Amino acid sequence: MQTNANSSAISGTISTLQSIQSGVVGQEVSNQNGVNYRRRQRNEMLFKIARSRNYFSRLPTEMLAQIFLYCIPEGNWKPVPRRAPMLLTAVCRRWREVALDMPDLWRRLQFNVGYGDWRKRALCYDSCLKRSRGRQLLLTLECYDDNLTELQSLLRPYVNQVSSLTVRTFSRTCCPLAAADFGGLNELVIHGFYTVLAVPESIGQLPPNMRSLKLMNVVLTVHMLSSFKPLSWAGLTNLELILDGPNPFAQLLRWCPNLSSLTIVGIFTAIETSKAFVHPKLQTFRISGNLHVDSIDKFKAITLPNLRAFEARNTGQWPHEDFKAFLTRSQCRLESLLFSGGVVTTDGQLAEYVALFPSLELSTNPMRSGIFI
Repeated sequence: MQTNANSSAISGTISTLQSIQSGVVGQEVSNQNGVNYRRRQRNEMLFKIARSRNYFSRLPTEMLAQIFLYCIPEGNWKPVPRRAPMLLTAVCRRWREVALDMPDLWRRLQFNVGYGDWRKRALCYDSCLKRSRGRQLLLTLECYDDNLTELQSLLRPYVNQVSSLTVRTFSRTCCPLAAADFGGLNELVIHGFYTVLAVPESIGQLPPNMRSLKLMNVVLTVHMLSSFKPLSWAGLTNLELILDGPNPFAQLLRWCPNLSSLTIVGIFTAIETSKAFVHPKLQTFRISGNLHVDSIDKFKAITLPNLRAFEARNTGQWPHEDFKAFLTRSQCRLESLLFSGGVVTTDGQLAEYVALFPSLELSTNPMRSGIFI
């Protein structure tokens, strides 16, 4: 990176400090035990601090701002006084001015709701949100009780700024937040650590800009799906969810005509009877769970001409003939096929897939089990 800083002045100051340090160390090098050794350590530390202060005081604001961006943690961070970026505002007046004038430092936040002194934390959270100055927000909310009135009040002025929202709820009955209230929302992730009965109220109606919906540890039923407004799901390009009930593949694909990636986990107790459906945009399809092996039409209702990657886990005996017929019917250019732990196939079946797609990247990993979500 280029800088307008006076490099000769910095070099001269560092040389002076180095000469001072060399003299101090030279006087004490004969005795590296006890008090003299500790003094030498102290002087070395003072030298490093002085050099750092001298250097950073001459850095251009643009370069200091770039360094600040590298200081903040990955992902969304909790506003903690002794961690960046909160810590950066307490070093000196110039650092505070630079940090407060950087909206990008205050875009990725994590809030805890439902324990401790909420009023004190709410003031801190609100100040961080104001520092974002209208930029898009990436929020993580950890909700520990059913009383979300104060949280809703805090977020109300910023709902149209939130582009990514992750909600971790530890309540059985609370509706974390309604996705439809966030007009600029692109991505929604819900972690329901218990059976969250009110989740359909959050996702039944989605905002128009929503592209990615991920439901983790939240089990939906066919009855819940029937209460959704499918037109609001039309813009989704990525969907990850857990279902319990009839095979929902065709229904979900009809709801989401722009979907490019689908991850679905469940115990499909019955097979959906529906007319054949062609989805032209789905590229990645991942499934995990019981596919009800006794049935013969698991993939009969769908055709995916743009499919590029497919992965299956924990399905037991794999319905090879059905799946091969599905691939043949789709006339897709499959590039990646992965069978993970809990999928039973034979070498002969795998060879048939390679024969269909000579450049196929085929992988079996019996140790890779568990669900995707």
